[in-house]
Amino acid sequence: MSDSAAPVWLVVGLGNPGPAYAGHRHNVGYLVVDELARRLGSGFRAHKSGRAEVVEGRLGAPGSLGPRLVLAKPRSYMNEVGGPVKALATFYKVPVERVVAIHDELDIGFGTLRIKRGGGDNGHNGLKSMRSSLGTGEFYRVRAGIGRPPGRQDVADFVLSNYSSAERKDLPFQVDSAADAVVSLITDGLEKTQQTFNS
Repeated sequence: MSDSAAPVWLVVGLGNPGPAYAGHRHNVGYLVVDELARRLGSGFRAHKSGRAEVVEGRLGAPGSLGPRLVLAKPRSYMNEVGGPVKALATFYKVPVERVVAIHDELDIGFGTLRIKRGGGDNGHNGLKSMRSSLGTGEFYRVRAGIGRPPGRQDVADFVLSNYSSAERKDLPFQVDSAADAVVSLITDGLEKTQQTFNS
């Protein structure tokens, strides 16, 4: 198999751009692709589409012909990420079955992960936008649990607020585990990844 024939995976961290949002629960997807970029030894750079920052690399040992990876952080706000994701998928010729979205998930507790393919949007504007632009929801999701807001706090306020100090201590473990799950999904497939990571 030639180098260029290796399949390309598009791994999208969902979040809102800019320093004001950086520590928010809604931005955990950005944190995970940052960790994956760190493992690849690369920094994000603007893509020529102008609507996302990307890192291109390969899984596996340096010089290996492992799966090709495009890590992406859309530069648009969460409810408009579908456009940049569709543009990248078209540019890199990535079919929807090799698109992975990493996002926050209200319905599972903080620190836990769920990996799946397809399913509903559960009110998540990033997933809704991706589904609309890609024409299907049949992409992979690495769902990082953030839990439900305490008391009567509004959901939108909760996701657009910083992690608690206790959560911030454990957040690196969740981010690391989610990055491991992305690698497992691409190299070992969905079933094995679910067995390992769906806590």
